[in-house]
Amino acid sequence: MTDQALKNRLTEDMKTAMRNKNKERLGTVRMILAAVKQVEVDERIEVSDERVLAILDKMAKQRRDAATQYRDAGREDLASQEEAELVIIQDFLPAALTDQELDAMIASAIEQTGAAGANDMGKVMGVLKPQVQGRADMGQVSKKVRDTLNG
Repeated sequence: MTDQALKNRLTEDMKTAMRNKNKERLGTVRMILAAVKQVEVDERIEVSDERVLAILDKMAKQRRDAATQYRDAGREDLASQEEAELVIIQDFLPAALTDQELDAMIASAIEQTGAAGANDMGKVMGVLKPQVQGRADMGQVSKKVRDTLNG
């Protein structure tokens, strides 16, 4: 797979959505591509698949948070819209890690870094982040690492 495979997949999906007149999917995919393009313009770089995953992960988290806030405010219509966008965004993210897979990765990262306590959390997260990006909520990963190191 090339370093641009995910970006190319997004572009192809946008074209397919146009042909199929799927307005919801088209709008969401265009929004993703716009976010990617914004990073490319701001940083004057060609984004890699790893960076696209980070952008998608951030967008997914934003949608989850917004849906929760809308639901708390009694705006079910807006919450549903955010969740519909989230489903489309998740189509481009890798499959989520199971708890067992995540625990094994945390144990491996702790062993790899020689982490002994909470002071070494940054080292462990530095190793884990590229491996779990887009496949797990980084807030939950951070909590699990902290609990494991303190445990």
